[in-house]
Amino acid sequence: MNALSLPPGLAGLAVSLTLSCQALHGLAQELPAPVQQAQQARIDTMARAARTAVAVFESGGNGGGSGVVITPDGYALSNYHVVKPAGTYMRCGMADGNLYDAVLVGIDPTGDVALIKLLGRDDFPVAEMGDSDRVRVGDWCFAVGNPFLLATDFQPSVSYGIVSGVHRYQPPAGTLLEYTDCLQTDAAINPGNSGGPLFDADGRLIGINGRCSFEKRGRVNVGVGYAISINQIKQFLGHLRGGRIVDHATLGATVATDERGRVIVTDILDTSDAYRRGLRYGDQLLSFGGRAVTTVNSFKNTLGIFPRGWRVPVTFRRDTEVHNVYVRLAGVHAWEELLTQVEQTPATPPVPPPRPRPADAPPGGDRDPSDPPPVPELPGPPPLGAPGRNEPPPAEVAQLIEARPGYANYYFNTLNRDRVWTACRQQGDFHSLTGTWILAGQFSNAAPFEIQLGNDVLAGQFPASRDRVDPRIDLDQQLLPHGSGGLLPALHLWRRLLQLGPQDFGEMYYLGTVPLPGRDGLFDVLVGTHNVVETHFMFDPQTGRLAALEMYPAANTDPCEIYFDDYRPVEDRWLPHRMTVQAGDTVYAALVIERYELAP
Repeated sequence: MNALSLPPGLAGLAVSLTLSCQALHGLAQELPAPVQQAQQARIDTMARAARTAVAVFESGGNGGGSGVVITPDGYALSNYHVVKPAGTYMRCGMADGNLYDAVLVGIDPTGDVALIKLLGRDDFPVAEMGDSDRVRVGDWCFAVGNPFLLATDFQPSVSYGIVSGVHRYQPPAGTLLEYTDCLQTDAAINPGNSGGPLFDADGRLIGINGRCSFEKRGRVNVGVGYAISINQIKQFLGHLRGGRIVDHATLGATVATDERGRVIVTDILDTSDAYRRGLRYGDQLLSFGGRAVTTVNSFKNTLGIFPRGWRVPVTFRRDTEVHNVYVRLAGVHAWEELLTQVEQTPATPPVPPPRPRPADAPPGGDRDPSDPPPVPELPGPPPLGAPGRNEPPPAEVAQLIEARPGYANYYFNTLNRDRVWTACRQQGDFHSLTGTWILAGQFSNAAPFEIQLGNDVLAGQFPASRDRVDPRIDLDQQLLPHGSGGLLPALHLWRRLLQLGPQDFGEMYYLGTVPLPGRDGLFDVLVGTHNVVETHFMFDPQTGRLAALEMYPAANTDPCEIYFDDYRPVEDRWLPHRMTVQAGDTVYAALVIERYELAP
């Protein structure tokens, strides 16, 4: 039937539509070159970003989600609730059409983040990290992932939208899965997108998609989705790479808004570091972790981006006096509580696999995404440290999985502990120096000192005292010289690590990365326990040198801090010639070392 044989009204409409289509076609051909170039640039950016996306599947094919590769050797980010049902072994598809074995590395249950490692190549396409603190409402963004597990050919879906909110706070589900300081977007995020990347318009990774507003609105997107900010994840990456179960931080104090709109401390634990640094009931919080505190919500958002144990700047006002301090943050959970929550708390239900298609079904999508099937009843997740639900890992993969209480995968903790120590050993071999070490020089007040570090006795001649410590007796009872927090025991542990290494030092593990006050970047940390005290050794990742140590004689006490500087060669070994010693808020001394004697 042609237009002339239609009724008059329909015939006119057909002619009008034909002319409109011809006009639009002509308009498209006449679009200015910059517009066409911008469109092509957007297509190229999405194609480049999509190559880094990961479709995460349980090894038995019972569910999954999404992820994104962040290093050429296969480390990838996802959600904790995505990988939890899979255990420590899973399968991951990528846009190159290949299916890769993958293992769990580390988890952040509170922040709903997991780090996994894809195996099989060392040249994976990598997402470029962005800066989520620079993201603003109205910025264009796009989400890449595996909604409804439709990517059975591993070609991810892309949805485009804007950033519709920043610094959003989502309360925890129970005691886990707390989303702080997250990005909100109207780009379509559906079940299966969880763990996948959110990119800015230039293809930089700005977040990991996690939560959507499904609870009261069904299991489909309604234009409100949340992504964990990439800047938060950057601060946890060191801990995650160490195969650890990571906890988030708490100040040890509660706050509220008073009648004048100020954020005021309403309660504080007297065992907290914040209390030892001088924070008290009624003080006004002005800034925390480098951000202004203007509301209770802004404080919760900022607090949630830090790992347990980090030391951050805090500014508070009491009356008219402003105080600037650094506070060590405690953990949200006791370790036993966190491990119990990880074992017992069920993960968010995974997306079911696509329904089988009839043999005569045409190629294309597996089902109508507007009518997702109900999530089936699934058995509980395997214990942490166990392989995937249905399939054991191949032998070459199993050797990268090591179960140990308190770790997501202890294999990666050993890997990073040895990496840090190997870099430190480049500064020299101290293994044969089993005799007494002598350090001599001047205090910051130009008074002389001499320290002897031996296997059976530690001695020091200082401007105000002569002290001796027996290393065979509990060190927490010999914190000499007075006022130093335990300089002699701390130097004994420094010597012990250099001479014996982490395997013979005592119980030692890789903590992750932490900042140091007044220094740029993050530092690798090895934590060792010997003779009833715990010591944190901080290493510069650029040089491999020991930058600082903190010796803790007991929980909830100030450590003895030693900062090492001015490294110079001594008999083909690099050693610090300046040590700044601090206990609490007081600098005990700056030791300028003029002479080393290292007896074999």
